Amino acid sequence: MQPTIDLNSDLGESFGAWRVGDDDAMFQVITSANVACGFHAGDALTMARSSAAAAREGVTLGAHPGYRDLVGFGRRALDTSPAEIAAELLVQLGSLDGVARASGIRVHYVKAHGALYHRLVTDAAAAHAFADAVATYDPALSVLGPPSSELERAADAAGLRFAREAFADRGYLADGSLVPRGEPGAIVDDPAAAADRAIELAETGGITADDGSRVELRPDSLCLHGDTPGAAAMARAVRDALERAGVEIRAFA
Repeated sequence: MQPTIDLNSDLGESFGAWRVGDDDAMFQVITSANVACGFHAGDALTMARSSAAAAREGVTLGAHPGYRDLVGFGRRALDTSPAEIAAELLVQLGSLDGVARASGIRVHYVKAHGALYHRLVTDAAAAHAFADAVATYDPALSVLGPPSSELERAADAAGLRFAREAFADRGYLADGSLVPRGEPGAIVDDPAAAADRAIELAETGGITADDGSRVELRPDSLCLHGDTPGAAAMARAVRDALERAGVEIRAFA
């Protein structure tokens, strides 16, 4: 049976005069776009441009909500209550979905950003608040997130489809978590190495951790970060390698 995989990227993270990444190039490679909703990055015009690009390129649109933390780019751990997480998620999701409708498309899934993403791995109360808010907004939406997490369990309890995500350009620890940013092996910056990892993930469902052990992830989607130097070239190398290996590239949602 031919393996299939989705390629997603965190996009729409420019804000005002601050430009992040080469979104135009990334939209031509990926199949799903996680677009920032104005809390950790992004603004109204960037959301509109991202939605138009997704419509033009036939890319599935996802909301990428985070903590209200423009200064820290959403990567600082905040003590936001589960109720506030849910309310802020609804504001972000509704904002992007409204803008997207003006381009003739709509949001199909939700993926948390940064520190919120990592919190939802282990914080059951926050994960259930997040999933319940998504289901309240639209039970047809999918949730994209880390495998075997509290978020996966919460999405299942809320009756939502959960798509498992893995990272071709990040290192893994033996427990299945990512090597923390700033530590050796956290970032895979060699396009050939990222391509090899993507093929391994798509074909086998697992990856080799930093200690040499095997981590089983069974991903539905591979994330390629759009804010790292050379991201577009790496994304193209990954997609080309997957297609040469006979992997079908297809949106999960």
